[in-house]
Amino acid sequence: MPEPFKKSVVREYFESIVIAVILALFIRTFVVQAFKIPTGSMENNLLIGDHLLVNKFVFGPSASGVERALLPIGTINRGDIVVFKYPEEPERDFIKRVIGLPGETVELREKKVSIDGSVLDEPYVHFLEGPGDASGFHEVISSDLRERYGPVTVPPNQYFVMGDNRDNSQDSRYWGFLPREYIKGKALLIYWSYDDDSFTRTRWSRLLRVIH
Repeated sequence: MPEPFKKSVVREYFESIVIAVILALFIRTFVVQAFKIPTGSMENNLLIGDHLLVNKFVFGPSASGVERALLPIGTINRGDIVVFKYPEEPERDFIKRVIGLPGETVELREKKVSIDGSVLDEPYVHFLEGPGDASGFHEVISSDLRERYGPVTVPPNQYFVMGDNRDNSQDSRYWGFLPREYIKGKALLIYWSYDDDSFTRTRWSRLLRVIH
């Protein structure tokens, strides 16, 4: 009776390495992505030097039809912080907060955002200079998009996104609506954060902070 086939140690190691690489590539492509905050457009919620994990599974990646067939497409809600391909330079990734959903009318007056005529409550917003009269809108003649914008209606399958640091954010006010297929995932948590590009200046209090 022939002896059962036995794999060599080298082959077993090789197969284990191949499987590990495939799993790592799958996770990187379909499930999670690392992202570093490069600018202050999301301050004070997200800081320069924050390193994030982005959940790509929740919305489903959009690079190809195969990916869309394999993974579910979740619902994008107002307030979600998303990483996406910058429409004017798709090879670059941006991060902003979803403000306007498809079919909604977005308007900005005195730095206050309204959706379909109702002013949003935005406790996460940071201003370099505060908004005007908090009692309501009044007519202001201004060409500054930080003060006044719209009204505009968000087209189907597109979104209006803005940075939390409203006076220092290149967002939908300047380059338009964000197509659904450009959204890569939802920011999940901060896994590491450091100050001034120094490994010795880790912001320990920010580690593992869930992003809202």
